[in-house]
Amino acid sequence: MAKGAKARAAARRQRDKWKSKRWYSIRAPRNPWSFRVIGETLAEEPEMLVGRNYEIMQNELDGDFSKMHVKIRFRVTEVLGTDAITEFIGHQMMQDHVRRQVRRDRGKIDDTIDVVTEDGFYVRFKPLILTVGRVKSSQKNQIRTIARESILKAGASSTWVAMQKSVLDGELEAKIKEEASQISPIRMVMIRRTQLIQSGVTINDGPTLEQIKAEEEAHKDSIDEEIEEFEIAEDAVEVDEVNSDGEELVETSADQGETPDYEGMTVPELKAILKESGKPVSGKKADLISRILE
Repeated sequence: MAKGAKARAAARRQRDKWKSKRWYSIRAPRNPWSFRVIGETLAEEPEMLVGRNYEIMQNELDGDFSKMHVKIRFRVTEVLGTDAITEFIGHQMMQDHVRRQVRRDRGKIDDTIDVVTEDGFYVRFKPLILTVGRVKSSQKNQIRTIARESILKAGASSTWVAMQKSVLDGELEAKIKEEASQISPIRMVMIRRTQLIQSGVTINDGPTLEQIKAEEEAHKDSIDEEIEEFEIAEDAVEVDEVNSDGEELVETSADQGETPDYEGMTVPELKAILKESGKPVSGKKADLISRILE
Protein backbone atom coordinates (compact mmCIF):
# COMPACT_ATOMS: atom_id res chain seq x y z
CA MET A 1 0.00 0.00 0.00
CA ALA A 2 1.29 3.42 -0.92
CA LYS A 3 2.31 5.84 1.78
CA GLY A 4 -0.53 8.26 0.99
CA ALA A 5 -3.11 5.45 1.08
CA LYS A 6 -1.82 4.30 4.49
CA ALA A 7 -2.15 7.81 5.88
CA ARG A 8 -5.73 8.09 4.62
CA ALA A 9 -6.63 4.69 6.06
CA ALA A 10 -5.15 5.68 9.44
CA ALA A 11 -7.10 8.95 9.38
CA ARG A 12 -10.36 7.05 8.78
CA ARG A 13 -9.66 4.75 11.73
CA GLN A 14 -8.92 7.69 14.02
CA ARG A 15 -11.67 8.45 16.55
CA ASP A 16 -13.63 11.64 16.04
CA LYS A 17 -13.14 13.51 19.34
CA TRP A 18 -15.95 15.96 18.65
CA LYS A 19 -18.53 13.16 18.57
CA SER A 20 -17.46 11.98 22.03
CA LYS A 21 -17.86 15.42 23.64
CA ARG A 22 -20.91 16.54 25.60
CA TRP A 23 -22.42 19.94 26.35
CA TYR A 24 -22.32 21.12 29.97
CA SER A 25 -24.13 24.11 31.50
CA ILE A 26 -21.86 26.48 33.41
CA ARG A 27 -23.58 27.76 36.55
CA ALA A 28 -22.58 30.69 38.75
CA PRO A 29 -21.97 30.02 42.47
CA ARG A 30 -24.81 29.36 44.88
CA ASN A 31 -24.20 32.68 46.66
CA PRO A 32 -25.17 35.23 45.55
CA TRP A 33 -26.24 34.08 42.06
CA SER A 34 -28.35 31.01 42.95
CA PHE A 35 -26.70 28.68 40.41
CA ARG A 36 -27.67 30.90 37.47
CA VAL A 37 -26.70 29.49 34.04
CA ILE A 38 -24.01 31.78 32.60
CA GLY A 39 -22.79 29.73 29.65
CA GLU A 40 -22.11 26.36 28.08
CA THR A 41 -18.97 24.40 27.28
CA LEU A 42 -17.86 21.12 25.69
CA ALA A 43 -15.85 18.33 27.30
CA GLU A 44 -15.20 14.63 26.79
CA GLU A 45 -15.24 13.81 30.51
CA PRO A 46 -16.61 15.75 33.51
CA GLU A 47 -13.19 15.62 35.19
CA MET A 48 -11.75 17.66 32.34
CA LEU A 49 -13.96 20.62 33.32
CA VAL A 50 -12.72 20.94 36.89
CA GLY A 51 -10.31 23.86 37.14
CA ARG A 52 -11.43 25.41 33.85
CA ASN A 53 -11.89 29.20 33.96
CA TYR A 54 -14.86 31.05 32.48
CA GLU A 55 -15.17 34.81 31.93
CA ILE A 56 -18.27 36.95 31.46
CA MET A 57 -18.86 40.71 31.38
CA GLN A 58 -20.68 42.12 34.40
CA ASN A 59 -23.47 43.68 32.34
CA GLU A 60 -24.30 40.22 30.94
CA LEU A 61 -24.42 38.83 34.47
CA ASP A 62 -26.54 41.41 36.29
CA GLY A 63 -27.84 43.70 33.52
CA ASP A 64 -25.93 46.79 34.71
CA PHE A 65 -24.78 48.40 31.46
CA SER A 66 -22.62 50.90 33.33
CA LYS A 67 -20.34 47.91 34.06
CA MET A 68 -19.64 46.92 30.45
CA HIS A 69 -15.91 47.32 31.11
CA VAL A 70 -15.81 44.87 34.06
CA LYS A 71 -14.88 41.24 33.41
CA ILE A 72 -16.04 38.63 35.97
CA ARG A 73 -14.05 35.43 36.37
CA PHE A 74 -15.28 32.04 37.55
CA ARG A 75 -13.59 28.66 37.96
CA VAL A 76 -15.28 25.24 37.74
CA THR A 77 -15.00 23.39 41.06
CA GLU A 78 -17.28 20.37 40.50
CA VAL A 79 -19.56 18.77 37.93
CA LEU A 80 -23.01 17.42 38.84
CA GLY A 81 -24.58 15.59 35.91
CA THR A 82 -24.49 18.08 33.05
CA ASP A 83 -24.02 21.11 35.33
CA ALA A 84 -20.57 22.61 35.96
CA ILE A 85 -20.60 24.47 39.31
CA THR A 86 -18.18 27.39 39.60
CA GLU A 87 -16.72 29.69 42.21
CA PHE A 88 -16.03 33.42 41.89
CA ILE A 89 -12.27 33.98 41.58
CA GLY A 90 -12.15 37.71 40.92
CA HIS A 91 -12.76 40.49 38.46
CA GLN A 92 -10.73 42.81 36.25
CA MET A 93 -11.44 46.14 34.59
CA MET A 94 -10.59 46.35 30.91
CA GLN A 95 -7.26 48.04 30.27
CA ASP A 96 -8.63 50.48 27.70
CA HIS A 97 -11.14 51.79 30.25
CA VAL A 98 -8.38 52.32 32.84
CA ARG A 99 -6.14 54.10 30.30
CA ARG A 100 -8.94 56.50 29.37
CA GLN A 101 -9.21 57.69 32.98
CA VAL A 102 -5.50 58.43 33.48
CA ARG A 103 -4.40 61.92 32.43
CA ARG A 104 -1.15 63.84 32.72
CA ASP A 105 -2.64 66.48 35.02
CA ARG A 106 -4.13 63.99 37.49
CA GLY A 107 -2.50 62.28 40.43
CA LYS A 108 -2.36 58.47 40.19
CA ILE A 109 -2.13 56.24 43.27
CA ASP A 110 -2.20 52.46 42.97
CA ASP A 111 -1.44 49.62 45.36
CA THR A 112 -1.60 45.85 45.88
CA ILE A 113 -3.26 44.67 49.08
CA ASP A 114 -3.61 41.08 50.32
CA VAL A 115 -6.66 40.50 52.51
CA VAL A 116 -7.92 37.57 54.58
CA THR A 117 -11.71 37.75 54.88
CA GLU A 118 -13.78 36.81 57.89
CA ASP A 119 -14.48 33.34 56.44
CA GLY A 120 -10.84 32.65 55.60
CA PHE A 121 -10.60 33.56 51.91
CA TYR A 122 -7.22 34.95 50.89
CA VAL A 123 -7.82 37.66 48.26
CA ARG A 124 -5.63 40.18 46.45
CA PHE A 125 -7.01 43.68 45.77
CA LYS A 126 -5.53 46.21 43.35
CA PRO A 127 -7.07 49.66 43.86
CA LEU A 128 -6.42 52.68 41.63
CA ILE A 129 -7.13 56.21 42.84
CA LEU A 130 -7.11 59.29 40.61
CA THR A 131 -7.11 62.80 42.04
CA VAL A 132 -8.60 65.89 40.42
CA GLY A 133 -5.21 67.62 40.14
CA ARG A 134 -1.56 66.93 40.82
CA VAL A 135 -0.65 65.94 44.40
CA LYS A 136 2.57 65.69 46.38
CA SER A 137 4.26 62.40 47.22
CA SER A 138 3.33 62.82 50.89
CA GLN A 139 -0.34 63.20 49.93
CA LYS A 140 -0.12 60.10 47.74
CA ASN A 141 1.27 58.12 50.66
CA GLN A 142 -1.53 59.31 52.92
CA ILE A 143 -4.22 58.41 50.35
CA ARG A 144 -2.60 55.01 49.76
CA THR A 145 -2.61 54.35 53.52
CA ILE A 146 -6.29 55.29 53.81
CA ALA A 147 -7.23 52.97 50.95
CA ARG A 148 -5.21 50.10 52.40
CA GLU A 149 -6.76 50.48 55.86
CA SER A 150 -10.28 50.67 54.41
CA ILE A 151 -9.84 47.49 52.39
CA LEU A 152 -8.16 45.57 55.23
CA LYS A 153 -10.87 46.64 57.68
CA ALA A 154 -13.67 45.71 55.28
CA GLY A 155 -12.10 42.32 54.57
CA ALA A 156 -11.54 41.45 58.24
CA SER A 157 -15.18 42.16 59.10
CA SER A 158 -16.86 40.73 55.98
CA THR A 159 -17.26 37.40 54.23
CA TRP A 160 -15.95 36.82 50.72
CA VAL A 161 -19.50 36.96 49.33
CA ALA A 162 -20.10 40.32 51.05
CA MET A 163 -16.79 41.64 49.68
CA GLN A 164 -17.78 40.57 46.17
CA LYS A 165 -21.01 42.56 46.47
CA SER A 166 -19.29 45.67 47.83
CA VAL A 167 -16.72 45.59 45.00
CA LEU A 168 -19.11 44.88 42.12
CA ASP A 169 -21.72 47.47 43.13
CA GLY A 170 -19.13 50.17 43.91
CA GLU A 171 -19.83 50.41 47.64
CA LEU A 172 -16.20 49.84 48.66
CA GLU A 173 -14.96 52.36 46.08
CA ALA A 174 -17.38 55.01 47.36
CA LYS A 175 -16.21 54.46 50.93
CA ILE A 176 -12.54 54.87 49.99
CA LYS A 177 -13.32 58.00 47.97
CA GLU A 178 -15.15 59.60 50.89
CA GLU A 179 -12.27 59.00 53.32
CA ALA A 180 -9.48 59.91 50.88
CA SER A 181 -11.17 63.17 49.88
CA GLN A 182 -10.07 64.61 53.23
CA ILE A 183 -6.50 64.67 51.90
CA SER A 184 -7.16 65.88 48.34
CA PRO A 185 -10.16 66.06 45.96
CA ILE A 186 -10.63 62.61 44.43
CA ARG A 187 -11.85 62.19 40.88
CA MET A 188 -12.26 58.43 40.84
CA VAL A 189 -11.57 55.27 42.86
CA MET A 190 -11.42 51.93 41.05
CA ILE A 191 -10.86 48.45 42.42
CA ARG A 192 -9.38 47.54 39.07
CA ARG A 193 -8.72 43.93 39.94
CA THR A 194 -9.45 41.27 42.58
CA GLN A 195 -7.93 37.82 42.59
CA LEU A 196 -8.80 34.84 44.78
CA ILE A 197 -5.52 33.31 45.97
CA GLN A 198 -6.88 30.67 48.34
CA SER A 199 -10.43 29.57 49.17
CA GLY A 200 -11.82 29.55 52.68
CA VAL A 201 -14.99 28.25 54.31
CA THR A 202 -17.96 28.13 51.92
CA ILE A 203 -21.37 28.92 53.42
CA ASN A 204 -24.15 26.95 51.74
CA ASP A 205 -27.08 29.33 52.16
CA GLY A 206 -29.89 29.70 49.68
CA PRO A 207 -31.71 27.25 47.37
CA THR A 208 -30.11 23.99 46.31
CA LEU A 209 -29.32 23.08 42.71
CA GLU A 210 -32.28 20.67 42.63
CA GLN A 211 -34.66 23.42 43.74
CA ILE A 212 -33.30 25.82 41.12
CA LYS A 213 -33.64 23.23 38.34
CA ALA A 214 -37.21 22.45 39.46
CA GLU A 215 -38.10 26.16 39.26
CA GLU A 216 -36.51 26.40 35.78
CA GLU A 217 -38.52 23.37 34.61
CA ALA A 218 -41.77 24.76 36.02
CA HIS A 219 -41.13 28.11 34.31
CA LYS A 220 -40.42 26.34 31.02
CA ASP A 221 -43.65 24.28 31.30
CA SER A 222 -45.73 27.41 31.96
CA ILE A 223 -44.28 29.10 28.88
CA ASP A 224 -45.01 25.99 26.77
CA GLU A 225 -48.62 25.95 28.01
CA GLU A 226 -49.09 29.62 27.14
CA ILE A 227 -47.71 29.02 23.64
CA GLU A 228 -49.96 25.99 23.18
CA GLU A 229 -53.06 27.91 24.30
CA PHE A 230 -52.20 30.77 21.95
CA GLU A 231 -51.79 28.43 18.98
CA ILE A 232 -55.05 26.62 19.78
CA ALA A 233 -56.92 29.92 20.08
CA GLU A 234 -55.73 30.92 16.61
CA ASP A 235 -56.85 27.64 15.03
CA ALA A 236 -60.06 27.18 17.07
CA VAL A 237 -62.45 28.55 14.41
CA GLU A 238 -62.58 26.82 11.04
CA VAL A 239 -64.63 28.56 8.36
CA ASP A 240 -66.72 26.08 6.32
CA GLU A 241 -68.78 28.45 4.18
CA VAL A 242 -69.68 32.08 3.69
CA ASN A 243 -73.31 33.23 3.44
CA SER A 244 -74.71 35.67 0.92
CA ASP A 245 -74.03 38.66 3.19
CA GLY A 246 -70.34 37.75 3.39
CA GLU A 247 -70.57 36.53 7.02
CA GLU A 248 -68.58 33.49 8.00
CA LEU A 249 -70.52 30.42 9.15
CA VAL A 250 -68.86 27.91 11.45
CA GLU A 251 -70.00 24.34 11.20
CA THR A 252 -69.66 22.43 14.48
CA SER A 253 -69.76 18.71 14.98
CA ALA A 254 -72.59 19.17 17.51
CA ASP A 255 -74.90 20.33 14.65
CA GLN A 256 -74.19 17.05 12.88
CA GLY A 257 -75.12 14.94 15.93
CA GLU A 258 -71.55 13.73 16.40
CA THR A 259 -69.22 13.85 19.41
CA PRO A 260 -67.98 17.43 19.97
CA ASP A 261 -64.47 18.19 18.72
CA TYR A 262 -62.78 18.70 22.07
CA GLU A 263 -59.36 18.85 20.44
CA GLY A 264 -60.44 21.97 18.58
CA MET A 265 -61.66 23.70 21.73
CA THR A 266 -59.58 26.07 23.82
CA VAL A 267 -58.52 25.29 27.36
CA PRO A 268 -60.97 27.84 28.87
CA GLU A 269 -63.84 26.23 26.92
CA LEU A 270 -62.87 22.78 28.20
CA LYS A 271 -62.66 24.09 31.76
CA ALA A 272 -66.14 25.61 31.40
CA ILE A 273 -67.56 22.20 30.38
CA LEU A 274 -65.87 20.52 33.34
CA LYS A 275 -67.11 23.21 35.70
CA GLU A 276 -70.71 22.64 34.55
CA SER A 277 -70.26 18.92 35.20
CA GLY A 278 -68.81 19.54 38.65
CA LYS A 279 -65.45 18.01 37.74
CA PRO A 280 -61.93 19.31 38.57
CA VAL A 281 -60.57 21.87 36.10
CA SER A 282 -56.83 21.55 36.81
CA GLY A 283 -54.24 20.03 34.50
CA LYS A 284 -53.11 20.28 30.89
CA LYS A 285 -55.40 20.13 27.86
CA ALA A 286 -55.00 16.36 27.40
CA ASP A 287 -56.01 15.81 31.05
CA LEU A 288 -59.09 18.02 30.62
CA ILE A 289 -60.25 16.12 27.51
CA SER A 290 -59.78 12.70 29.13
CA ARG A 291 -61.72 13.92 32.20
CA ILE A 292 -64.64 15.10 29.98
CA LEU A 293 -64.76 11.73 28.16
CA GLU A 294 -64.89 9.71 31.39
